[in-house]
Amino acid sequence: TRHNPHIKEMNERLLANGKTKMMAIGAAMRKLVHLCYGVLKHQRPYQVDY
Repeated sequence: TRHNPHIKEMNERLLANGKTKMMAIGAAMRKLVHLCYGVLKHQRPYQVDY
């Protein structure tokens, strides 16, 4: 969450909604896995603004 503003924002939103820290970390990991899969599947570089 330190280097990706979108994931940091999602993490802060989840914590504000009462989720535990581990649930927020799990959600961030899942989102990163989906981002990595999309990059590998489509053979395109990661775009922060997409």
